[in-house]
Amino acid sequence: MSRTVADYNVIAATKHVIGNGNGKSKSTTAMDIESIFGENTFGLAEMKSRLPKSVFKSILATIEKGATLDPTIADTVALAMKEWAVERGASHFTHWFQPLTGFTAEKHDSFITPNEGGGAIAQFSGKELIQGEPDASSFPSGGVRATFEARGYTAWDPTSPAFIVENKNGSYLAIPTAFASWGGEALDHKTPLLRSMQTLNSAAMRVLGLFGVKDAHKVFSTVGVEQEYFLIDEEYYFRRPDLVTTGRTLFGAKPPRGQELDDHYFGSIPDRVLACMLETEKELYRLGVPVKTRHNEVAPGQYEIAPIFENSNVAADHQQLLMLTLERVARHHGLVCLMHEKPFAGINGSGKHNNWSMATDTGMNLLEPGDTPHDNIQFLFFCAAVIRAVHRHQDLLRISVATAGNDHRLGANEAPPAIISIFLGEQLEDVFKQLESGPATESKQGGLMGLGVKTLPNLPRHAGDRNRTSPFAFTGNKFEFRAVGSSQSVSFPNIVLNVIVAESLVEMGDLLEAELAGKKKNKAVFEQAVADVVKAVIHDSKPIIFGGDNYADAWHKEAEKRGLLNLRTTMDAYEHLLDEKNIKLFERAEVLSEVELRAREEILVEQYFIKINIEAETTEYLARTYLLPAAVKYLSQLSGVGGKGIKSVADTVEKAVDKFCKKLDKLSEQNRELGGDSVHEKARHMRDNVIPAMAEMRTAADALEALVAHDLWPLPTYREILWIK
Repeated sequence: MSRTVADYNVIAATKHVIGNGNGKSKSTTAMDIESIFGENTFGLAEMKSRLPKSVFKSILATIEKGATLDPTIADTVALAMKEWAVERGASHFTHWFQPLTGFTAEKHDSFITPNEGGGAIAQFSGKELIQGEPDASSFPSGGVRATFEARGYTAWDPTSPAFIVENKNGSYLAIPTAFASWGGEALDHKTPLLRSMQTLNSAAMRVLGLFGVKDAHKVFSTVGVEQEYFLIDEEYYFRRPDLVTTGRTLFGAKPPRGQELDDHYFGSIPDRVLACMLETEKELYRLGVPVKTRHNEVAPGQYEIAPIFENSNVAADHQQLLMLTLERVARHHGLVCLMHEKPFAGINGSGKHNNWSMATDTGMNLLEPGDTPHDNIQFLFFCAAVIRAVHRHQDLLRISVATAGNDHRLGANEAPPAIISIFLGEQLEDVFKQLESGPATESKQGGLMGLGVKTLPNLPRHAGDRNRTSPFAFTGNKFEFRAVGSSQSVSFPNIVLNVIVAESLVEMGDLLEAELAGKKKNKAVFEQAVADVVKAVIHDSKPIIFGGDNYADAWHKEAEKRGLLNLRTTMDAYEHLLDEKNIKLFERAEVLSEVELRAREEILVEQYFIKINIEAETTEYLARTYLLPAAVKYLSQLSGVGGKGIKSVADTVEKAVDKFCKKLDKLSEQNRELGGDSVHEKARHMRDNVIPAMAEMRTAADALEALVAHDLWPLPTYREILWIK
């Protein structure tokens, strides 16, 4: 007998609230965030308390200053890490890495080593800490590794803290690592991300030197990722083979009520969902993930969680942990967490808003404009570098968010379009316009906003509004890349951002040095030189700046006039990854070799093909074995009943079934015809033939759903899945 939603609500209520005997409730899950934050991580405080002073200073220099890791300290760190982990109940350790599947991977090894007396002791060496050896041939390699070439290596990343993963039956130590082939090629997302951070650091530090900044020793990109997701009842999930197999519903008629009333967004969070959120947040706090925000999103059943900014590589690790924790904890509450970009047609899908900036080790945000950005020449220089980078490499930014799932979102009046543009805001756009025509002399101010009620405070008003339709928007002291897909690793989008901005900083630094060559070194001369460089950059990059409605058809026409790319589908985007300029860019930056970049292109295309192929075969399977039998059964029930009305209904159903069968035959034909021998030919066949056939199949099936008796329809409907919580 299946559980009802009421049952689940009772479970949630009794699990998280108990009566105290006087009719009032007392929370049993109150948490002291300060005391639990990071308790399951081997962070700086834990290392300081357990490591010799010299060892701690050495590893601290690696983590905070980017100093070369001293391998002689490995045994000491390993011993302290093992003792800490065992104290917390860990029996095994794993090198936790991020292969090119987009997910995480781990192989567990026990701490236990037999001794001479027939017993066992817990051991963990520096060698085991520094290097692991998983099978490299069984992960996507894009041809870098053949099946018979199995050797690959994981390498400890000391800049991201090790952590404990708990289960009711035990715990294990997870050590964040990079993953490379026997030949040294990066087979993961972390290695190029760390390389890109080095490249950005080098370029930004040189520019800061030109600006006379002497106290900073390191620049790193910072990231804060807003994660959208759906929570649905697990019973409905398991009764939908399409959700189980593909992560999205391949069928589903539009329900009578969707998101039209705008009542879910920021609404009161349902009890069971809130219980799930609270447990998720507690687990994330214990793992040192600084989650800050939670709320209902636009679509029914959709929610959002967002952390505070962190260094890019730690933020990328924490993003993976966040998704894993959401999915794991949801099951404790009879829920399933859906990360697919478009699990339900006709309502908003999910994305990640990747908030990106640059900061120094002294705490200086290089994209902080201050109250008068027209006077802040250092900010204007760094901001112009980002604008130039996005304009020059709009193709790479589009490629970095291109997936089969994200094709359902981008440009669908719920997310930014496939056209990359930048929103600066009224104040900043005005400052750059002033610079282009002469000196910038003022910055628009927002002032105070009265609300017409004496008891309400006057609110400080920003100098410009926000633009939620922009794919890349300046939002105060950072850029928000809104086009990232909800199921994606954030590593590749941030690799691209780090590399393209580093290139701009290098070239703008060259221009600035050229402007200053042979001139007296004084403040006025320097400021004029900076203004001249920024002016030239903004003049050339002006087409990428757009503050209007990115959803409007007029913008598509205007973007074409400006020469901006409109790479509508994932395959349209992937075809540009191996353009000569992109190969040279990554090689110059020493982030991805041509071999590594070509491998990634091969993997991306293959994953696109495989995912669409799985969807298409699942569509055909469900249509043939679930939906068609239900429709035929309903038609047979109608056939034996007299009366004009019944005959009319039967005739309508019969026509719908005939149309359904024709579309099913067409899809079946396309599924058998894979389009060619190469993975690229197969992927294009999916885009050009299979996806349209799936869409036609869905239209015919959804029409039948509206006709067939509800008790015969074999799949839970949107009305049930989205609104029963």
